[in-house]
Amino acid sequence: MARDSNSYAPSYQEALGSSEAFLHCQERLSLAAKVNRPLLIIGERGTGKELAARKVHYLSPRWRQPLVTLNCAALAPTLIESELFGHEAGAFTGAQGRRAGRFEEAHDSTLFLDEIGAIPLEAQEKILRVVEYGTFERVGGSRTVEVDVRIVAATNADLPALAEAGRFKRDLLDRLAFEVIHIPPLRERGEDVLLLARHFAGRMAAELSLGQSPRFSRQAERALLAHGWPGNVRELKNVVERSLFRADRPLIRDVALSPFEDCGIFMMGRDSQPDASARESSTQTLHDLSQPSSALPDSGVSFHQVVREFELSLVRRALAAARHNQRKAADLLGLSYDQFRGLYRKFIKELAE
Repeated sequence: MARDSNSYAPSYQEALGSSEAFLHCQERLSLAAKVNRPLLIIGERGTGKELAARKVHYLSPRWRQPLVTLNCAALAPTLIESELFGHEAGAFTGAQGRRAGRFEEAHDSTLFLDEIGAIPLEAQEKILRVVEYGTFERVGGSRTVEVDVRIVAATNADLPALAEAGRFKRDLLDRLAFEVIHIPPLRERGEDVLLLARHFAGRMAAELSLGQSPRFSRQAERALLAHGWPGNVRELKNVVERSLFRADRPLIRDVALSPFEDCGIFMMGRDSQPDASARESSTQTLHDLSQPSSALPDSGVSFHQVVREFELSLVRRALAAARHNQRKAADLLGLSYDQFRGLYRKFIKELAE
C-alpha cells in the first residue's frame, strides 16, 4: 500500500554515536517504545527530536502504520485545531467539505507533535480529551469521533515554566509526561562529533561523485571538536557538507563554520567600517604575528630552513587567529588571498599534522 506524505520508511542511519550520553538516550527510547503511553521528548534545536520519535514509533507495536507528524510551530494558531481534528463542511469560510485531521489519520498509529509548546490553549483542551478518552469532535461538528492514537510530543521550550505562566495546561503536561526523554546536545557527546562528521562527509562525497573517501586533517578535527555547536547535529551536517563542497580535494583542511564569513559585515546590518576596538585588535594581532625571534639560528642551521620555519609559524598563527578562515588569515598577514593560498599549499603537509 502506498504511504502518504506523512509516512516514513524505517531508517535510523543518522542515529549514530558511541558516547555514553548518546547510548543512554537510545536505550531509554527503546524502552519507551514498548509502552503504549504518551511520551515527551525535549532537547535543543537540531538534536534530532523527530528522529528519536521515528525510532520510538518503528520499535513500537504500531510500526506497521505510517507515522503521522505535525510541526505545531509551522501553523497559525487559528489553523492548528482544524489541522489536528479536521472540520465539517461549512465550519468556516472555505470549508467546502468534510476533512479528516491528523488524529484520524493516526488511528492505530503514532502522532508526533513537534514544538507542542506552540499549541494554543483551546486546542490543548481537546488534545487532553483525546489522551484521556480517545474521543473528539471535528471543528464545526457535533458527532463524536473515536480514535486510538499514541502521542509523542517534542519541544525545546520549558513546558513546566509555561504551565506556571498559564500558557500550557498543567493537566495536559501531566498526561504527556508519562516519560520524558532528553536528547543530549552535541557538545555533550565528545567524539561523536567526528563520527558524525565522517558520516556526513561520506554521504556528501557520494552525492558529489568524488570517488574517494573524504578525510579531515588534524587541524580540521581540532576545529570540529572545539566548536560549541549551538545548532547541534543539524549545524554539524551543514558545516561538513559545506566544507567538503568548498574543498579542492577529498582532504578537508578548513572547516567552514559559517556560510557568511566571507560576505563582510554588511550581512550583519552594521556599518561598513569596523569600530575602533576591532581595528586596534586587528592591528595588534598583525603586529604580534610579524615579530620574529630575536635569537640567531644555531651554527650550521640552514638560512632557508629558518626562513621556512618562520613562514610556517606565521601561517599557523594567522590561521589560529582567524579561526581557520583563510581570507581573514591573508588579511592579517597583509597578503592577497592567492598569495596566502600559495603559502598554504607550500606547507600543506605540516598544516595537516
